[in-house]
Amino acid sequence: MKIILIRHGKTRGNTLRRYVGSTDEELCPDASFDYVYPDCDAVVSSPMKRCLQTAKLIYPDKDVKICPSLRECDFGDFENKSYEDLKDDVRYKRWLDSGGDHAFPNGEEPKDFRRRSVSGFYASLEEEAQNVAFVVHGGTIMAIMCELFGGGFYDYMTDNGGGYVVEYDGKEKTARGFEPLMKGEKI
Repeated sequence: MKIILIRHGKTRGNTLRRYVGSTDEELCPDASFDYVYPDCDAVVSSPMKRCLQTAKLIYPDKDVKICPSLRECDFGDFENKSYEDLKDDVRYKRWLDSGGDHAFPNGEEPKDFRRRSVSGFYASLEEEAQNVAFVVHGGTIMAIMCELFGGGFYDYMTDNGGGYVVEYDGKEKTARGFEPLMKGEKI
């Protein structure tokens, strides 16, 4: 089975370098995608507007199945704020010093977010026995890739519209390898 993990297109919050998790932003009006996206048999998406819009732009002829567990992390008090907004906040400094492992004030625990994302991923795969594209968030992709390949959470960061193609054996729940999506002609 081939799994395509795609990060949603750019939003206003992304252009302003804000932590956008539970804020339900739409794509920027001029959002473009300069990657080559493999064909798929099914599309699964986070319920957030930015993911649903991206899924429809990349795979306009496919039905999109929504998986609520694949939504981005709730950044709590850091939600929709940038480094500039937070740089003097002692709670933010503590969070940075933890390597992103501490909970967000009034937000989601990173370990709970990762567990939720991986659980939603596996549950979605059990419903599909074919090649599946997941249109989700950067953090969701990082959680899934860590589950499949190990390594550090931040090892799998990807640009808006970017992502990975993974060969997956669902019986053993193991992945054999992955490659980043390649840039190509714009769609």
